[in-house]
Order: sequence, then C-alpha cells, then structure tokens
Amino acid sequence: MTQSTSPATTQLTIVANITAREDKVEKVKAELIKLIAITRKEEGCLQYDLHQNNDNPAHFTFYENWTSKVLWQAHMNAPHLQDYVAATEGMVESFTLNEMTLIG
Repeated sequence: MTQSTSPATTQLTIVANITAREDKVEKVKAELIKLIAITRKEEGCLQYDLHQNNDNPAHFTFYENWTSKVLWQAHMNAPHLQDYVAATEGMVESFTLNEMTLIG
C-alpha cells in the first residue's frame, strides 16, 4: 500500500550553507544566532539548528525540519529573515539552500 501525500503537506528538510567573508565571520554569526529563537517559535518549525564548521569558521550550516513547504516559505518571507539579509548585505561570500525529503 502506498501512502499519497501532496508536496504542500510533506515534511520538508532544509540544509542551508552560508559562507561569510573572512573579515565578517563574527558579524554574520551574530546575525545568524538572532534567527534561532524567533524561528523555533514559528508555526511549522520542527527543528532549526545552526552549526559552524570546525575547520572553516566562516562556514555555517542550518539544518531545519518543517511540517510543510508552505510554512517554510512563510518563514522565508518573515520580517526577521529580511532583517538578517539587510544586516549582512555584502558580508556573505556564498549561500546555498537544499530542499530535501526524508526517504528512510
């Protein structure tokens, strides 16, 4: 028997990688930390964990789990995320985001 779920209701895992400019690591880190508590209170947020690379302190990873893509998209448009983008303008060297689905 196969369970059918629509993409809008399937749990979504996000892996976001942020690499700060070498001279802006502490500022970017401080701004990323500000996102944690407020995001964890958002509807649909199951997990929102920030990691810093042990070998490259400029590299940060958010590992996130959301109840649905719709609620994650609401997070992406939230004022605190827009504030982060404005506060770190020109300080981030690279940003990649992967939308993933748990398969096992």
